[in-house]
Amino acid sequence: MSSYVAEKFKGSNGCDLLRTQNLKEAALVKTWMEVESQQFSPAISPIFYQLYIEPMRGGSPNQAIIDENSEKLGKVLDVYEKKLSSSKYLAGDFYSLADLHHLPYIYYLMKTPSAKLINERPHVKAWWEDISSRPAFTKVVPGLTLGEK
Repeated sequence: MSSYVAEKFKGSNGCDLLRTQNLKEAALVKTWMEVESQQFSPAISPIFYQLYIEPMRGGSPNQAIIDENSEKLGKVLDVYEKKLSSSKYLAGDFYSLADLHHLPYIYYLMKTPSAKLINERPHVKAWWEDISSRPAFTKVVPGLTLGEK
């Protein structure tokens, strides 16, 4: 769905988040979107669930689940750290849908002690600070109120 929206509206603002005009760049975007969906999300989503959803359901976070998945996420972020040491963004020196897909989960992670997973990796931290300060995302942030009372 996000690929459809990115393709449909790329002409209205000149931003091609899929890099469709360059086959190599488009392939890199797709590769990093796969990494996000197959490696990053499966590691971070249980942490998110424990820290945000479980308390909303009246339960307490299960620290064992958080710890186990933090270790998995750390390994994924080590790969990101290496990649981001040679390029500004995941697919290259251009912002893409691959970067955008990470925004919601990391936004919420950064409000928890688990933010150290991002902060202790300087290239990942710099990437996060860059993508989270983009004007489009800063416009969305006020609506990201999950877990707030």
